[in-house]
Amino acid sequence: MASGGSDVDALNQALTSAHIFEGKQRQQLLQQPDLNHKGVDAEEENGAGLEITCFSDVFNDVPLHFQILRLPKQIYVWIGCSSAKLGNLYAAAPTRPKDTVSVTSILGGTSDNTGTGIARRLVLKTGLNVILASNIPKNSPMLEAEAEKLLVQKLIHLGYTRQKAEQSSS
Repeated sequence: MASGGSDVDALNQALTSAHIFEGKQRQQLLQQPDLNHKGVDAEEENGAGLEITCFSDVFNDVPLHFQILRLPKQIYVWIGCSSAKLGNLYAAAPTRPKDTVSVTSILGGTSDNTGTGIARRLVLKTGLNVILASNIPKNSPMLEAEAEKLLVQKLIHLGYTRQKAEQSSS
């Protein structure tokens, strides 16, 4: 029970030091260190922080919307298609002893392999716990593939993915 309090404290710390940015604004933030009153990089000191990234794209005249929340040791991803509904919710986490992933459906999606597959591959790519909310229609495999491709490209651009050598050795 004692560790629960430290988890809440860590989450509170992350939320109070949240940075919300998009595109070029993120690049400018990354180039300037976030120094605390001691002159030490605050992110390095506490390992906490919340980064929110939102972006949209269009594939075959269908709008795709993404939101990525980077929390300490996990990411939350929302993929929306044509509406702002939450959709199905999945949780995935790396498991031991080998590089395997456990995935479960939290809301909806019991007969849907789309979200579980995307969540599993995101964990393998990032090495982080993943919560995925997906509002992609079930009968759109090309849309699903394009959404995952765009999401992985953005995660690579943001630096949230593991290096190739790190993926194979874990």
